[in-house]
Amino acid sequence: MSNLLRFLTPFALALSLAAGPALADSSAADSAAKNKANPDYTLAQQKVDDGHYADAIVLLEKVLAKDRENADALNLLGYANRKLGNNEVALGHYEAALKVEPRHRGANEYMGELYLTLGELAKAEERLEVLDDACFFGCKEYTALKEAIADYKAKTGS
Repeated sequence: MSNLLRFLTPFALALSLAAGPALADSSAADSAAKNKANPDYTLAQQKVDDGHYADAIVLLEKVLAKDRENADALNLLGYANRKLGNNEVALGHYEAALKVEPRHRGANEYMGELYLTLGELAKAEERLEVLDDACFFGCKEYTALKEAIADYKAKTGS
């Protein structure tokens, strides 16, 4: 029996470590399902995809009027504002999204990209570190920010 326990203990530990990020992301999955069912959020996402950022902002403010803790809506609101050049407003929305969900992949990526726009490489690299931790097997947000940082360094000689 002790040989079996010696085998199972490391296995159980490895399994729990692997499941941790998945369990932590279950609230993100719940939020995504809730947002998908919300016509204002769905239309706002479409407006962002089409480049109609001001229209998206109006819709996202409606979403947030009903749910101030919606990290996805806060992130998308930050993105729309950033695309309109409202960098300080965008930063506030990203910060609010990360207060609700510190490992939010989109908010960490977009905040990192905003920091590059503002010339704050070290802060962008901090967001990349968070994504490295949040993306257990890698993710598109980590890759996108890593590439943006590499491009920034190439352009600025950093």
